[in-house]
Amino acid sequence: MNLQATSLHCPNSRYSDPMKVLNFGSLNIDHVYRVPHTVQPGETLAAANYQCFAGGKGLNQSVALARAQTGIEILHAGMIGIEGIFLKELLEGEGVNCENISISHTIPTGQALIQVADNGENSIVLFGGANQAIPTTAVATALNRLSAGDFVVLQNEISVTPDVIRQAAKRQMRVFFNPAPMGPEVFSYPLEYVDTLILNETEAIALQEQIPLACKHCNLLLTLGSRGACYQPAGGEQKIKIAAVPVEKVVDTTAAGDTFMGYFVAALAARMELQAALELSARAAAVTVSRPGAAASIPHRTELLVRDCR
Repeated sequence: MNLQATSLHCPNSRYSDPMKVLNFGSLNIDHVYRVPHTVQPGETLAAANYQCFAGGKGLNQSVALARAQTGIEILHAGMIGIEGIFLKELLEGEGVNCENISISHTIPTGQALIQVADNGENSIVLFGGANQAIPTTAVATALNRLSAGDFVVLQNEISVTPDVIRQAAKRQMRVFFNPAPMGPEVFSYPLEYVDTLILNETEAIALQEQIPLACKHCNLLLTLGSRGACYQPAGGEQKIKIAAVPVEKVVDTTAAGDTFMGYFVAALAARMELQAALELSARAAAVTVSRPGAAASIPHRTELLVRDCR
């Protein structure tokens, strides 16, 4: 299938109805430990602080989509255990449609153990839990709420990612895929059906052989941390590069990439120009790294407007 007919950067897109964005993504409980440095093999290290947050790349990106406040409808699909009901309630409080979040009474919610070092860098251990038990029947049910041209957002923390990519593409929906956390299974995914592939440098290196093939049919967004971001449209058109927004002090890099992706997709769904969408996303990510936590650190659009006025 050639998805170029739905290219995001085409100003004369044949899709003119209001956009919907479905995030079929993970929902985790984050256990965050503040440490001087990440634990090395054989080392026992005392944590200076412990906090529990709502998290998961899927949840973080839905929060960012909602807080971008572009007026589009945001939907989230996924699965939690009964101890994770507060995650669903959090998203509902952000205005996200959660009708396709199911609750398991036998499988626990996904968990993340996160070490945050004094320099703001982090390391993460994931337990998939309910995220890895989503039935394939849930894919069609969730996609039935969308129309051709709507956006589908994916990460690599749920069990039905390849099914979502294939079914969404078949329905002429535009798939934004962030293959994080990067694993060998990604090499077998149908990346040729992805509209926009969103990678950090580590993921780009791991997929360097697949990218030339996949990007014949998709756009590529490479996030570069303190060096900004680079967007390469499908078909070899001119790259768009932006610089990172300076941050006085990096507190915690958790959810920085999720913030960037959520804001970027929300901006495009609202038909913002690419350059403006990238710059908005960079400003939002800069605020995120200046705060602790995952979803809790993601800024509302109004905060960015206030900063612009200073």
